[in-house]
Amino acid sequence: MNLNNLLISIPAILYALTIHEYFHGWTANKFGDPTARLQGRLTLNPLAHIDILGALCFVFAHFGWGKPVPVNPYNFRNPRRDNVIVSFAGPASNFVSAFLFGALFQLLQNVPFIPMNVTAFLYNVLISGIIINLSLAFFNMIPLFPLDGSHILEGLLPYSMAQKYKEIERYSPFILLGLIIMGNYAGVPILGMILGPPIQYFLRLFTGL
Repeated sequence: MNLNNLLISIPAILYALTIHEYFHGWTANKFGDPTARLQGRLTLNPLAHIDILGALCFVFAHFGWGKPVPVNPYNFRNPRRDNVIVSFAGPASNFVSAFLFGALFQLLQNVPFIPMNVTAFLYNVLISGIIINLSLAFFNMIPLFPLDGSHILEGLLPYSMAQKYKEIERYSPFILLGLIIMGNYAGVPILGMILGPPIQYFLRLFTGL
């Protein structure tokens, strides 16, 4: 990633990680769990949500994560159902953000009086925002702990199957790390093959390109 792309990507990464974790905390608070709010995580300040390793992975591996918002499902009225909704809120916020950036991108094409160099810069910023938000949304839907997809799948499975699923949680981070390493250093882009098609599809859909 060259310096210009890095400078454009950093604000998009900070936004995507912040909005993702904020909506986890906001939704949890709405369902009766004030843990994130009491720990100062119910904020749009990026410094409260940035995980350094996750942000660096975003820059160099094109997949990453923020500092997980603390959630206590026992505070929920319906712990299994509400935890699924709270887990889904983060990826959903990124998907909606990508859609809104796409709408701005298409509106910008109909504004004739903006200088060409400014238009090109804004195009790059918006496309970067769309790609990063879509990447974060779909990456987090992978059903491997600690990603949101694992909590969603656990909540949707019958209780007996969910308990067996939890038994493999200890191995999931190593599987995930292995997939990232294989894609970036061994030339076997399994994650790219899984996530690339939906990211590209919605990028084209939202931008109209």
